Amino acid sequence: MAIQYKRILLKLSGEALAGSAGFGLDVDTIQDICVGIKTAHELGAQIAIVVGGGNFWRGRSSGEMERTRADQIGMLATAMNALAVADSLEHLGLEVRVQTALNMQQVAEPYIRNRAIRHLEKGRIVILACGTGNPFFSTDTASALRAAEINADIIFKATMVDGVYDKDPKKYDDAKKYDTLTFSRVLADKLAVMDSTAATMCRDNRLPILVFDILHPENIAKAVSGEKIGTLVTEK
Repeated sequence: MAIQYKRILLKLSGEALAGSAGFGLDVDTIQDICVGIKTAHELGAQIAIVVGGGNFWRGRSSGEMERTRADQIGMLATAMNALAVADSLEHLGLEVRVQTALNMQQVAEPYIRNRAIRHLEKGRIVILACGTGNPFFSTDTASALRAAEINADIIFKATMVDGVYDKDPKKYDDAKKYDTLTFSRVLADKLAVMDSTAATMCRDNRLPILVFDILHPENIAKAVSGEKIGTLVTEK
């Protein structure tokens, strides 16, 4: 079966891993997501994953804590999520490597671009944790950076909604969903796709983003196959 995207970077939010609990790790939810990842992998896609940490920690809501320290705690939260996803994928029979932007050699490899690409070429799934390794940069920005570095064809941003809307669909019944968007429009209208740093990096590197609903993990394989789901963000 022909696939539209050979190498993808899948951005998973921490909230997606928490399931209905909203905090921590929900094993059944993670298992469902990983089954969806496995299906996409079996189609022939090379898959790198960037995980967020919002199910454990949000730096911007950490009160009076110094920003750098708060962001460092968030990076460690993404490492916990990466290990949980890796374990679930391994239980499904997949080969997985976790790479971190912060040095923690007892639990994961350090992020090295060429090594990550080599893992992908060998059919392994690579999970990238700890963001960029720097404070003040979100895991969305880390996704844009890593996707550009590994020459990904596209970023799949798996969210809790089925695409990008002109306003919050959970609050407004008349919210309009976009099928396609440009990064210039996203930045001008301040649409909730990803932060402006990440969106600008994707625009400048002509790296498309597909935003879709991870509540239906089969969407990952559908997206790899080129089915029209979610919202596709590109720059003409």
